Amino acid sequence: MGDWPDLWSNLSAGAALVGLIAYALLGGADFGGGVWDLFATGSRKTEQRLAIQKAMGPVWEANHVWLIFVVVLLFTAFPTGYAALGVALFVPFHLALLGIMLRGAAFVFRSYQSRQAEAAVKTSMWGVVFGVASLITPAVLGAAFGVVTEGAIRHMPGGGVELTRPYIWLSPYCLANGFLAVATCGYLAAVYLTNETQGALREDFRWRAILAGTATAAAACLVLLLSRREAPWFFNKLLSGRSLGIVVAGVFCFAASAWAVFTRRYLLSRILSAGEIFLVILGWGVAQHPYLIYPDFELSEVAAPEPTLRFLVLSLPFGAAAILPSLYFLFRIFKTDEVPAE
Repeated sequence: MGDWPDLWSNLSAGAALVGLIAYALLGGADFGGGVWDLFATGSRKTEQRLAIQKAMGPVWEANHVWLIFVVVLLFTAFPTGYAALGVALFVPFHLALLGIMLRGAAFVFRSYQSRQAEAAVKTSMWGVVFGVASLITPAVLGAAFGVVTEGAIRHMPGGGVELTRPYIWLSPYCLANGFLAVATCGYLAAVYLTNETQGALREDFRWRAILAGTATAAAACLVLLLSRREAPWFFNKLLSGRSLGIVVAGVFCFAASAWAVFTRRYLLSRILSAGEIFLVILGWGVAQHPYLIYPDFELSEVAAPEPTLRFLVLSLPFGAAAILPSLYFLFRIFKTDEVPAE
């Protein structure tokens, strides 16, 4: 392929990366909210669940727009690579899809379980399903991420796709990535909820942010340690060149957000935690380039024809002009009130 097709494929990949970042920031916080709903404890556990329900209720379904955007963009711009991901990661992707459907259905059914809001959020079958699905879904997505970064998806001579080992997504490295994803979602959700609650409830979520932040740091160190042996190409690329500077900036944002949580600077912690996610995923994208799936699927080799890529990229601003204002007003209308302290 020439220079122009490479340009369009890179722009398409960049757009998918933006969508992935948006999903991590918004959908990830939703998953984390479900985790804290599952582990709500203490005398204020009902109030904690009410706060999570109020925070998630108006926008939880809209956040999955970004996942749909990424999926549609991948199978349009990189059909061969998308097919390889779908075949090699059939089980974890379908577990994630099942989790998304179950948590959504459980959230709705629990909300209408009773006419009284407090009764609706007490521990119930639907509450357990919602929490467990919120826990499992980011875990399997994180494990799938581990498979991709490990270089475990290979293109066979006959044209098929195989994993280097059966069920490699259950390896220690991939499971560590899954734990990191869950911890990060929990941290984001707790930080966001400190900005939407007051009084004792805010303090509850502050301590959850501290707990999840500690788990996130430990999981990140474990993933980095394991990647040196299991994914050396990724380890070397992540800690060299442009990726290194981006990752260091992400680590700084994480440390600064933890400091802001400790010192009760809640708005600052929210901004910095979002910056951390943005920078870490951006650093991964830079390290992953020029591969969609290392080592057999380069972006330029699995991309759709140039006219398709050009049409796709040039149509994105029109779609953004229609969707982004709608999302802005959705959040503006439904996310302005704070949950009062009990």
